[in-house]
Amino acid sequence: MKNTVFEAFNNGILKTPAAAVSFADIPWAKHAVYEGVALKHLVTAKDTDGRFSYHLVQIEPGKSIESHIHETQLETHEVIAGAGICINQGAEISYCAGTISIMPADTPHEVTAGSEGLCLFAKFIPALC
Repeated sequence: MKNTVFEAFNNGILKTPAAAVSFADIPWAKHAVYEGVALKHLVTAKDTDGRFSYHLVQIEPGKSIESHIHETQLETHEVIAGAGICINQGAEISYCAGTISIMPADTPHEVTAGSEGLCLFAKFIPALC
């Protein structure tokens, strides 16, 4: 699922007083567990002394990040493009562009992309990686 907002972030830039990092230079990685899921680690623990991390996530049509928990991280999702469903604490939340969802630490959650796929930011506090 690609659109202009997604492409702006995919090719965006992290600017700090000390440096600028082009997101276009960061490779996409297949998720280690979930088929049809790709991640781009935009801001990692090494960038923030472990305080938080930002990840661009693409989920192919009909694919899922199945139910799981992060024992110590609060996670947020900010939907950029596409549509899908998130199960968060047992409640079904419809995902579409502009939706934000929050999963407290140690909270079961899962995400399934709809027929057009799903693109989102996943942010973790403290950092996931």
